[in-house]
Amino acid sequence: MNLSGLHLLLTYQCNLECDHCFVWGGSQQTGTMTLSHVQEILRQAKELETVRWIYFEGGEPFLYHPILVRGVQMAAQAGFQVGIVTNGYWATCEEDAVEWLKPFAQLIQDLAVSTDLYHWDDKISRQAANARAAAKELGIPAGIITVAQCDEDSAASVVGQLPPQESAVMYRGRAAEKLAQKVKGRPWTEFTACTRENLRDPQRVHVDPLGYVHLCQGISLGNLFHSSLKDMCENYDAEKHPIVGPLIAAGPAELVRHYDLAHLDWYADACHLCYDARSRLRGRFSEILGPDQMYGA
Repeated sequence: MNLSGLHLLLTYQCNLECDHCFVWGGSQQTGTMTLSHVQEILRQAKELETVRWIYFEGGEPFLYHPILVRGVQMAAQAGFQVGIVTNGYWATCEEDAVEWLKPFAQLIQDLAVSTDLYHWDDKISRQAANARAAAKELGIPAGIITVAQCDEDSAASVVGQLPPQESAVMYRGRAAEKLAQKVKGRPWTEFTACTRENLRDPQRVHVDPLGYVHLCQGISLGNLFHSSLKDMCENYDAEKHPIVGPLIAAGPAELVRHYDLAHLDWYADACHLCYDARSRLRGRFSEILGPDQMYGA
């Protein structure tokens, strides 16, 4: 496995609790990285010699602004390209947004602002507009992430039929419980491939505050506070991984068949079936299918 990117979930906490969130972000969530955590993760990333990008995400990373600033500084000083993903809650006006972003000027190469009708009252919120304008003033490359609304009559859940710059809901995490029932499902047997992640040869992984390295949110490769990221990458065998193996063989449907799991007849998408199957398997694979934060437990 030759990783080119690490996405650091700086915190599971968030000021919002969006229905489409697949990491169950919210104000009651627990788990936030310390600076020593960030430093250790960056050290291990440097050891790999293949990682180019470090992203800081959440939850909402700006809730811990001083730690975010210092983390970005450390990543940039280590020679990584750096990005941040945020909902932009802090950009109450353009002038104030400039002050929030000043510490990142000439340090980050990407600011991604999540904004849609799950976050705010407008698809492109006032906060997102302020953040993008402030970033432009400071010379920080910035873009918008939006997720399409879903309902029974829309094609929003179908990749390839969405408006430009919009993504489909991934029905895992909170979205599996809050939104899946709003779309027309398909028979579970049709979901014979994972189309969201390259599980056979991952190019990026997420690292959470507890040290879990996520191949996909909620599917762990291991814990880098207990074993090295380098060892995990060198020893990764997708076919032999108890969860990834069935998924790359024939998708979430094979995960159900492989472990003879109870299931519904219809699911919103492959992520929905996979999330449901993984939730049923957590008792058997607690070290792989975790932590609780990823499953709303």
